[in-house]
Amino acid sequence: MIQLDPPRLFKCLGDETRLTLTLLIRCEQELCVCEMTHALEESQPKVSRHLAQLRNCGLLSDRRDGQWVYYCLAPALPNWIEDILKAAQQGQAERLALLQNRLASMGNRPERRLTMC
Repeated sequence: MIQLDPPRLFKCLGDETRLTLTLLIRCEQELCVCEMTHALEESQPKVSRHLAQLRNCGLLSDRRDGQWVYYCLAPALPNWIEDILKAAQQGQAERLALLQNRLASMGNRPERRLTMC
């Protein structure tokens, strides 16, 4: 597991897109790239690039299921990181609600199996 110290965490979350992706994944528990591109209305390469940075930073894990790659928060994040993400989620509650509504209206959303990241 990659060690996350405060400067590295804040540098990773200092980008609005990366913060939003992390918080949206936290809300939804698990998302695939197509869902995130739909919710954020961003290109797949841009979203994938930010997801790779979050994974390399140690915040996210991923799993492949057929053609889909799903992302979730890394298991066993330290409590201090969970506290920061919870506070950030509360601060972004209105924006996250809009993104979740956009997700809910997405057609052809991939089906989840019982397995999570």
